[in-house]
Amino acid sequence: MKKYIFVTGGVCSSLGKGLASASLGTLLESRGLSVRMIKIDPYINVDAGTMSPFQHGEVYVTDDGAETDLDLGNYARFTASPLSQANSITTGQIYDAVIRKEREGKYLGKCVQVVPHITDEIKRRIYSIGEAENVDVTIIEVGGTVGDIESIPYLEAIRQIIHEKGSASTVSVHLSLIPTLKNGEIKTKPTQHTVKSMREIGIQPKVLLCRSENEIDLDMKRKISMFTNIDENCVISAFDVNTTIYEIPIMYHKQGLDNVVVDLLGLKTSKANLADWEKLVDIYTKAQKTVRIAMVGKYIQLDDAYKSIDEAVVHGAFANGVKVKIEKIDSEELEKLDNLDEVFKGIDGILIPGGFGSRGIQGMIDTAKYARENNIPYLGICLGMQILVIEYCRNVLGYKNADSSEFRPEGECNVVSLLEEQVDVTQYGGTMRLGLSKSVVKKGTKIAEAYGATEIFERHRHRYEVSNQYKAEMEKKGLILSGATSDGFLVESAEWPNHPWGVGVQFHPEFTSRPVKAGPLFKAFIKATLK
Repeated sequence: MKKYIFVTGGVCSSLGKGLASASLGTLLESRGLSVRMIKIDPYINVDAGTMSPFQHGEVYVTDDGAETDLDLGNYARFTASPLSQANSITTGQIYDAVIRKEREGKYLGKCVQVVPHITDEIKRRIYSIGEAENVDVTIIEVGGTVGDIESIPYLEAIRQIIHEKGSASTVSVHLSLIPTLKNGEIKTKPTQHTVKSMREIGIQPKVLLCRSENEIDLDMKRKISMFTNIDENCVISAFDVNTTIYEIPIMYHKQGLDNVVVDLLGLKTSKANLADWEKLVDIYTKAQKTVRIAMVGKYIQLDDAYKSIDEAVVHGAFANGVKVKIEKIDSEELEKLDNLDEVFKGIDGILIPGGFGSRGIQGMIDTAKYARENNIPYLGICLGMQILVIEYCRNVLGYKNADSSEFRPEGECNVVSLLEEQVDVTQYGGTMRLGLSKSVVKKGTKIAEAYGATEIFERHRHRYEVSNQYKAEMEKKGLILSGATSDGFLVESAEWPNHPWGVGVQFHPEFTSRPVKAGPLFKAFIKATLK
C-alpha cells in the first residue's frame, strides 16, 4: 500500500518545514525508497508567479513552466523526486477547479461546499501523485501555520486521508518552535499548544520536530513527549547546524528520524547511505580557501529572494573544493556612488541575478562596466545578461541611450525589447516565456566550455530579449553572442571579448543545479574566480 507523510508547522512560519520535508525525502531515498514531494500553499493565488520577492521569496520554475513556491527548489536540490505543476497545490487552483466543475454541471445540482467538494479536490490531487506506479512514499508539506484560517480545508482533507488509508500508511510530522528566553530558559508551552491544536482538528502527530537554536536534551524530550502524547523517540531536535544546510539530513539521521518513520510505516528498506552528503560537509569543513562573490540585486533585503542562485553558487564552490561568501549589494545604493573601488575591494567575482522593473538598473549597469573594465569574473542571469548587453552597447558601441523597453518603453535605442508573443499580453500570471527549452551554443565559447556541449537545456522565465535589430552591430564591435534558441532567432547567451570570464545567459541555470552535481555555469564561474 502507498504511504503518505504530512508535514505541518506550528507556533510561527518560516521555521524550515521545506528543508525538513526535503531532508526527510533525502533520508528515505537513501534507503532505496521512491519518494514524491508535494507542496500545498494555502494562499488564494493560482501560483507564485505574480507575488513579490520581498514577501514570498523567489519563484521556482519547473520543466513544464510552473511558477511555484521556493520549497520546490529545496525538494529538487535534496531529492530525485520529479517536479511539475502537479506537485504544487494552491487554494487558487483548488477553487478554480471546483468552480469550473460546478459551471459545467458536474455536481448534478448539489450545493457545492468546502466538505466534501473542496476537500475531495485536494485529496484527488494528492492521490494523483501518491497512487502512481513506482511510488513508495509521498511527502506533503502544508505551508503556513496550524491555526491559519486558510489551511483549515487542507488539514481536514489530511484528516480524511489518514482515516481512509489508516495509521499504518500515514504519518503526521509536526514542526514546532522551542523558544529560548533571554535568561536562557527553554520553553515548551508553545509546542504543547500547537500539538493540542492539531489534535482538536482530529490529527494526532506521530513525529515532532522541535526547532531550536541548540539541541534539546533528553529530559526536555521526555517532558514534551508526556504533554503531547508523542513517543519519546519520535521527538526529534531540529537544531541549527553550524556548517551547511546539506548537513541537515545527517543531523536528522543521527537522531533516528528515518528509522522512526520507516518503522511507523512498516517499510522494509536498506540502510541509509549518506556518503554524498557527508562528502559535502567534509568539503565545507576542510576547505582552505573562501571566495568572495558580490551579488548585486534588487531584492537583497530578503535572503530567500535569490534562494536557488545562492545555493547554486554554493554548489559551484563545492565542485571546486572551496567555501564561498556571498556579499549581497543593493544595486540602488550603488547609484549614489561615484567610485565602486571600495565596494568591490577584495571581491573575486560578480553576479547579477534576475529581476523586474527599472529600480536600481543604473547601479547594475555601473557594476557590469566595473567588472568588464577590471577583468573581474562576471555571471549575469536573465536580467543580468540584459544588463551585460546594455552596458556594452552604451560604453563600447557608443549608444549612450541604449536601454530596455522594460525600463524605457519609448526609448530610441532599446537593445533589449519585449518578446513578440508578449506584445498583446494583458494577463500577467503564467504568460512569460516559461520552462525548459533547448539552446544551441557556439564552439570555443566560455559557455560551450562550461557545459562541454553545444546543445544545452535550461529553464526560462522572462518577457524581454536582446533585440535582433542590433545583433549584427553588437557582434561587429566584438560582443560574442554565444548562444541562441534552436531556431537561431533569440539570443540565449552573450560573452565579453578579451575578458577572463564574462558570461550572461537569458535562462535560469540555478534551477537545475544540485549540491552533488553543480550547474556547469556555476562550477565554471567559481573556477574562474580562483584564477
